[in-house]
Order: sequence, then structure tokens, then C-alpha cells
Amino acid sequence: MSTQTVSSAVAADAGEAPAADRVDLRREFNEVGIGDVLDQLDRELIGLKPVKTRIREIASLLLIERIRKRMNLTSEVPTLHMSFTGNPGTGKTTVALRIASILHKLGFVRRGQVVSVTRDELVGQYIGHTAPKTKEILKKAMGGVLFIDEAYYLHRPDNERDYGQEAIEILLQVMESQREDLVVILAGYGDRMDKFFASNPGFRSRIAHHIDFPDYSDGELLAIAELMLHDMNYKFSPEAREAFERYITLRKTQPLFSNARSIRNALDRMRLRQANRLVADLDRVLSADDIMSLEASDVLASRVFLSHAMPDAGRGTGLD
Repeated sequence: MSTQTVSSAVAADAGEAPAADRVDLRREFNEVGIGDVLDQLDRELIGLKPVKTRIREIASLLLIERIRKRMNLTSEVPTLHMSFTGNPGTGKTTVALRIASILHKLGFVRRGQVVSVTRDELVGQYIGHTAPKTKEILKKAMGGVLFIDEAYYLHRPDNERDYGQEAIEILLQVMESQREDLVVILAGYGDRMDKFFASNPGFRSRIAHHIDFPDYSDGELLAIAELMLHDMNYKFSPEAREAFERYITLRKTQPLFSNARSIRNALDRMRLRQANRLVADLDRVLSADDIMSLEASDVLASRVFLSHAMPDAGRGTGLD
């Protein structure tokens, strides 16, 4: 018996794994590059601590599964289909993109792509139309991630002539039979997704990870606004920042609020007002600071403040 074999036998008797079966975990973590993706997620999204914690847990699980596979300690690929629940503008699509990147780096999907669809891309209006549409989307998404937003609209029990159930049955079959080559993420409002899963238990049994996306706090929305402005080379003046804090408080109480999405829309309107304010005086010489700065007047001109003073103003519209 060779010295190496004797050493391995002694290690096994002592409860140690042979050197050939050991893994430098930090090196493995750094080599696959998932740390870079997680850091990117932290930079891109303000807050969402429970979501980020869950994504790190999933990444850790998959890293260990990758190592187990190499050591012949696992027999099948874990179920990776997911459900994202939460209000609009809470980062679900961004997280889906980062999840796809993690899955790709760890070898659980062939491509790090995300194909994002709604009911319209899956369900046809006529007999025989739905199956080809659904299969075409699945073919396009294969090897990556299929993100189905507002997934509950696939199921319309009040309409006997609806073809959504056909799409559901095809999706369920593929989610089970080809789960080694496709990850499906269903997304939508929490209460509606609960009803959807109750009506379609086949989906719930195939979903391994349910992740809830909380609404942003006022402070987080302000931080998101300032991050967006920084990326666009804009900034709030001190007075504008104070006005925008008031804007956030009011906007959250009014119709069609969509978290970060509404914040981005508001900033676009404020940039429009700033540009009109600057161009109104063509004889003025502008500095870079003038062009970068949003002033309080750019914020306070929003209909949000008018509707607060006059509750009927802007009713039924998407306020900015």
C-alpha cells in the first residue's frame, strides 16, 4: 500500500475527508463570481433586506449543490422555480435578472437570460392558438429564466371560453419535465397570487422559493431618488430635497402609486420642468451646477401638491 493511500485511510479513520475531497470554499465562491452579482444587487436596490437575505441563501444553497455534484453526493437538480410577490416597482424584475446571472455562473442554467412575459404572450384568443404561443415562449426561454408577470391573469375561472388553462397545463408539464433546463418565476400581487395558487395547486407544488417584496419606506424612496439622480448627473438642491420628502409622503397616499417606478416617473417630470425653467431665460449664462440642480419649484409644481390642497384635482389620473 502506498504512503498516500495509507494517509487517506488514516484520515478517513480519524473522521477527516481525504485531501482530494476537500474544497477551498472562499476560492470556489470567488471563482464562480456570484459575490460580484450579490454586490451588484446591493448597489442597484435600496433596502429590501429580507429579499437580499433570501437571494444570498439561495446562492449559498446552489454553491454547495455545485460542490456536492462534483463530489457525487447529489442525485438530482434541486427545484428552482420561484414566486415573487409584492406591489409594482419593488424590484422584482431586477432581482430576476440577478437570479438568472447567479444560476448561470453556478451552472444551473445554460444561459443567463430572462424572458419576461405576461398573459398576452402566452394565451391566444382562438381555439388552437394558445398552445403554439406558449410553446414558442418556452422555446425562447429554454436554458434560462422565464419571468411571468401578473401570473394570476392566466387563470380566469369566470370565463368558460378562456384559454388560459391550456397555457397553465403546458407550463406545469414543462416546469416538471424540463426543470434542469428552465427556471420559471411567477410574479404579482401577494393576495392575488395566493388565490392563483389555491386554484392551481400544481403550481404551488412546483415552486421551491416564495419571496415577498415589501414596499419601500419614505426614507428608502428618497435614497432611491437620489441614487437615480446621481446616475443621471442630477441632484436636489437642499430646498428641493426637503420638498421631495413632502412629495413622497403625499404621493404614497394617492392613486396608482408604484414605489420606485413612481419615483422615476416623478423625476422625469421634474427634469422636464427644470429644462423649461432654464430655457425660459435664454439670455442667462448657465453653469454645470445650474444644469445639474433640481430646485424646489421643479418639485412643488407637481399635481400631487395641488391634489392635496384640492382633493378632486387629478382624481383618476396617474399623478406625478
